[in-house]
Amino acid sequence: MKAAVLNEMGKPLVVEEVDIDSPQKGEVKIRFAATAICGSDIGALKSKEGRFPLPMVAGHESAGYVEEVGEGVTSVKPGAPVVVSLLASCGQCYYCLTGLPHLCIGMGPPPMKSHLQNKQGKPIMAMGRVGGFAEYGITHQSQVVQISKDMPLDRAALLACGFITGFGAVVKRAQVKSLSSVVVIGTGGVGISAIQGAAFSGAYPVIAVDVLDNKMKTALTFGATHTVNAKRADAVEAVKKLTHGRGADYVFVTAAGSNSAIQQGFSMACRRGTIVVVGLPTEGLVSLSVPSMEFIHSERVITGGFMGSTDLRVDIPHLVELYQAGRIKLDEMITGRYPLEQINEAVESVVMGKALRNVIVF
Repeated sequence: MKAAVLNEMGKPLVVEEVDIDSPQKGEVKIRFAATAICGSDIGALKSKEGRFPLPMVAGHESAGYVEEVGEGVTSVKPGAPVVVSLLASCGQCYYCLTGLPHLCIGMGPPPMKSHLQNKQGKPIMAMGRVGGFAEYGITHQSQVVQISKDMPLDRAALLACGFITGFGAVVKRAQVKSLSSVVVIGTGGVGISAIQGAAFSGAYPVIAVDVLDNKMKTALTFGATHTVNAKRADAVEAVKKLTHGRGADYVFVTAAGSNSAIQQGFSMACRRGTIVVVGLPTEGLVSLSVPSMEFIHSERVITGGFMGSTDLRVDIPHLVELYQAGRIKLDEMITGRYPLEQINEAVESVVMGKALRNVIVF
């Protein structure tokens, strides 16, 4: 089969023939139909820290068809259309049993043993137990959710990571109340999904903060009611002006990069406001410099938001229904569709900020 392999950090992906094993106990083999390019993929492909063993097949925002199942798999059968996510869960730990499978501690990190090998017999790691930049992949059964046959799989792929991360941060993690004010810092794919979540929840105003006018113009089409260009204005003061001087009830920091965005988000929140950090700082640490009296006296809450607090088996089918009912937008989030052979072109388009989501289709 063909896969786009990262053999050397900082170098282009190489589309080459690789071998794949059969699924083992509890595993599912997937024939991928579509894999969207997520910011986490970009971070892995462009990392200078060598965080991932090479060679590697990235891609984890995927959808496709079940090709084969291993021993003990009963949740899906061959031929079923599925969404494939990096969220793996054991189903037995405390968090799985209390309805928080996204916080599972029973699965542990992906195993070092790989199901993929290049033609020289060297193991190839699959990112997040998925490895969606390939024609086939093998993953744990908990990462696979069957969906309706009439759901387009290129759009379904977005539900595997980016959309649920942003939308779920608003709807599930923060549980934004109607008529409350919301700020979203960063209007990439996750930020746009958070904006959709705020609009879906009945928030007002919904303020998009970014440094690119074209991205903020796009945000207005997904539910933002106001925009603030942080390069041309004091974003904190602009948000306070739009919220009667109080600051926002909820601030979602979806922009990956520096801690300055988190610091800015804290300053934008009102007393008892909630700041949800979704985008990972490149420094690897979350730091905040706030006078202790201000922090205590304002009773603000700062929290993380991981993968939209998603319960895959419950939430994915529901989101498919919302899409089919016209309540959420997925078609409009796809900027381009590319064959596997053009994956480097698709990746660079995302890196340059020209795309919300590019999708590799097979």
